[in-house]
Amino acid sequence: MKQIIQDLKTGETVLEKLPSPQVKPGHVLIETSRSLISAGTERMLVDFGKAGWIGKARQQPEKVRQVLDKMRTDGVVPTVESVFNNLDEPMPMGYCNAGVVLEVATGITDLQTSDRVASNGAHAEAVCIRRNLCAKIPHEVTDEEAAFTVLGSIALQGLRLASPTFGEHFMVFGLGLVGLLTVQLLRASGCPVLGADVSEKRLRLAEAFDILRRFSIESVGVDHAEVVLLAERNGLTAYDANYLWLTRRLEAALVTLDQRLENASSAGRT
Repeated sequence: MKQIIQDLKTGETVLEKLPSPQVKPGHVLIETSRSLISAGTERMLVDFGKAGWIGKARQQPEKVRQVLDKMRTDGVVPTVESVFNNLDEPMPMGYCNAGVVLEVATGITDLQTSDRVASNGAHAEAVCIRRNLCAKIPHEVTDEEAAFTVLGSIALQGLRLASPTFGEHFMVFGLGLVGLLTVQLLRASGCPVLGADVSEKRLRLAEAFDILRRFSIESVGVDHAEVVLLAERNGLTAYDANYLWLTRRLEAALVTLDQRLENASSAGRT
């Protein structure tokens, strides 16, 4: 079968011919009919692979911290070998898949051969996925629509955490695929939505979903060295460290449910 693979060391994305997977216990074997590209996530992985060693470190400061900790406990040579081994492992691209069931493992009774399912399978002609990560596609839903299931679930989880009530106003920062899905779910919940993005094209797309108001965000050059320091000092992920750096850069209030990020923000204010 054919599958799209990313080489994290060189940044090369290739279409490989690989042996077809075999069904495993608790899994479902699926023949792919549609595979959706998650542009933001997959572009990030491609950019990460193409970056040099310093660029990789800047993009993932939390991994740098883990490497330094491993050096202290295991030594330099074993740590370097481990890092190279991880980068040598090819990474399957994609996680939004729709297809037809080819085979199910023994004990799975709610799915059968020829059922259409959506899953988090990769960009491959066939994928083997755990049963709890597959959902049967209703008859009235096309394969193209079903391929958005995983991205839609990400947006839906954000709504569940926010617990929107009818008429409550929301601001969605970032109007990529997940952002636009979030806008539509909020509008379906009866919530007026304000949208913000650096891209004029995305802002125009959001207007088609009846957002109340749009905001164009000026692109701000990030000080990567400072972000790395923020991550190391406060035990933050790269995403949270960038968020904290931006709020300080713009002298804006930071609102978060993450206690570690809130503590780091409070320490900066004092």
